[in-house]
Amino acid sequence: MRPTRTRHWVVVFAVMLAVITYVDRVCISQAESHMRASLGLTKTEMGAVLAAFAWGYALFEIPGGWMGDWLGPRRVLMRIVIWWSFFTAATGYAWSRLSLGIIRFMFGAGEAGCFPNLTKAFTTWLPQAERVRAQGIMWMSARWAGAFTPLLVVWVFRFLTWRQSFVLFGGLGLVWAVFFYWWYRDNPKDHKSVNAAELALLEGAEETASGHGDVPWSKLARSRTVWMLWLQYFCISYPWYFYITWMPTYLKEYRGLDPTTAAAYSIFPLFFGGIGCFVSGIVTPRLAGVLGGVGRARRTVAITGALGAAFLMLGHTWIANPLTGMLVMGLASFANDLTMPCSWGACMDVGGKYAGTLSGSMNMMGNFAGGLAPFFFGLLLDAVHRAGTPVSFGETLPNFYIMSVIYVLAALSWVFIDPVTPLEQQTS
Repeated sequence: MRPTRTRHWVVVFAVMLAVITYVDRVCISQAESHMRASLGLTKTEMGAVLAAFAWGYALFEIPGGWMGDWLGPRRVLMRIVIWWSFFTAATGYAWSRLSLGIIRFMFGAGEAGCFPNLTKAFTTWLPQAERVRAQGIMWMSARWAGAFTPLLVVWVFRFLTWRQSFVLFGGLGLVWAVFFYWWYRDNPKDHKSVNAAELALLEGAEETASGHGDVPWSKLARSRTVWMLWLQYFCISYPWYFYITWMPTYLKEYRGLDPTTAAAYSIFPLFFGGIGCFVSGIVTPRLAGVLGGVGRARRTVAITGALGAAFLMLGHTWIANPLTGMLVMGLASFANDLTMPCSWGACMDVGGKYAGTLSGSMNMMGNFAGGLAPFFFGLLLDAVHRAGTPVSFGETLPNFYIMSVIYVLAALSWVFIDPVTPLEQQTS
C-alpha cells in the first residue's frame, strides 16, 4: 500500500497561517506614521506601542505552547486565531495611546501560541526527516508575507483609511480558523484520509499526540541547551524586530525615500530572510551527512549565519547608497534566518512530546527582545534628534552597532547547544 499524503496538508495549513500571522503583525509598520499623526504620538510613545505587541506575545508564549501540549493544536489554534483576528480589527478603533497599547498587547497575546502549536502539529504529523524542511518552508512563507505586506498596505491605503485597513486584515484569520477546525485532527489515526501506510511513517505519533500537561519544568530550567536556545533566539530576534517595526520610518526619514520607494525597499530583509529559511531547511539535512551528524550540521549553519549577519549588518552602515545598503541588509537577514530552522528543529528533537512548551519558551525569549528593540530604537532616535536639527542617517548608527554585537553573542551561544538529544535524556 502506498502512503497517502494527508500530512502535507498540515504543512499547507501552517503556511497559510504563517502568512496571515505576518500580514497581521507587519501591516502596522507601514501604517505607523499615519497612526502617529492621527493619535499625536512621539516616536518614543509609538515605540512603546510597537513593543506592547512583543510583550504580550512573549508573556503568553509558554501558556500557549503548554496548552497545545495539553489540549492539542486543533482546539488551541482555532481559539487563538479568532482572538488575535478580533484584536487586529480592533486596532482600527483605537482612540488613544493607552487604548492602542492595550489592543496591541492583547493581539500579541493571541498570536503567541501560533508557532509553538504549529511546531507541535509538525512533531506529531511529520516523520523526523521531513520536520526541518517543513519548518524552512513555513518560515520562508512567513518572511515573504512580511516582505510584501508593506506594498500591500500601500495599495490598500489607496482605497481605505488605516483604521479600515486593520478591519480588513482581521477578517483573514477567521476564515482560516473555520476550515482548520473542520479538517484537522490532533492524532493522525483519527483522520479519515490517512491510510495505514502513511500512519506507519509517523512512528511515535500516538505518543506525541496525546495530552502532556505534566511538563518537566525543573528539567527545562537545569538544561544548558535550553538556556542557550533561549539566549540565541533572543539575540537573533532583537535585530529582526527592527525589520517589522521601524524599517519604513528609517527609510523615509533617515534615508530620505518617498513612501512608495520605502515600501519597496522594505521588502529586501524579509524576502532574503525567507530564502535563508528555505536554504537552511534544505542544506542542513544534507550537510549532516557530510559532517557526520545532525547536531554538527545545525551548529555549523547557525554559527555561520549569526556571524555573517553581524558582519553584514555592520557593513550596511558603511554604504551611503540606499538601494545598495538595503541589499546588504537583506543579506544580513538572509544570514540571520539560516538559524531559524535549526532553532525550531532543535525544539522538536529536544522537546519531543513537550515540543510545544519548549518552542513556546524559546519564542518567548525572542519576543522579550522584541519588547525591548522597538522601544529602545525609538527612544534613541528621540534622544539624539532635537527639534530644528537636520535629520541624518548617522543618528541611527548606534542601533546598528548594537545589533552587530548581539549577533556575535548568538553565534557564541550555539557552541554550547546540543540540538538533537531529547530533554529527558540530557544530563545538563
